[in-house]
Amino acid sequence: MGAYIARRLMLVIPTLLGIMIINFALVQFVPGGPIEQIIAELEGQGDVFESIAGTGSDTISVGENDAYAGARGLPPEFIAELEREFGFDKPPLERFLNMIWNYLRLDFGESYFRSISVVDLVLEKMPVSISLGLWSTMIAYIVSIPLGIRKAVHDGTSFDTWTSGIIILAYAIPGFLFAIILLVLFAGGSYFQIFPLRGLTSDNFDDHCINDFGICHADVADQKQLYG
Repeated sequence: MGAYIARRLMLVIPTLLGIMIINFALVQFVPGGPIEQIIAELEGQGDVFESIAGTGSDTISVGENDAYAGARGLPPEFIAELEREFGFDKPPLERFLNMIWNYLRLDFGESYFRSISVVDLVLEKMPVSISLGLWSTMIAYIVSIPLGIRKAVHDGTSFDTWTSGIIILAYAIPGFLFAIILLVLFAGGSYFQIFPLRGLTSDNFDDHCINDFGICHADVADQKQLYG
């Protein structure tokens, strides 16, 4: 038994190494990295992913000798400086080893979109993640344990049949879609407000529109303040 557990634990190392190699290859070599994003913003082309997919207003042109999409017309010194800033001037093997060394020191770099440490960003969102995880686990056990006991006691009855049908249907619905349905029905959407959101909203939530007519939370708040 002990040897089996040791073998399974040893398999964790090559598994993690393989995952990191795949993630490294995707981040380093797939178009749409940080340098392409900066070039797209400087060229006024918006999001580089839209331009690569051909859905943006302008398609990024790639020169015959350009290393990056849309880099035509930019000084080579500026591109080289960007490569040095993000470490792309080093060989792939050296970049991968540096990434492993940084991970071992719990140095995950900075968020490209938030310009803060990734560790600080994770710690900032940790309370919400822990709260949601604990609540979902508690609800799952509160529902599943009594339901499983009753289904075992009433095996083969109509109760067992229709509850099994509901469980199969629930498994068939994607989790994110089911969550949206529950929010709309019970969390202050268009019907009931039994479970309020408790302030867990995204950034700039007050500026987001709440229906197809362009009415936004900020507009509603202004009208309430104006008309009481």
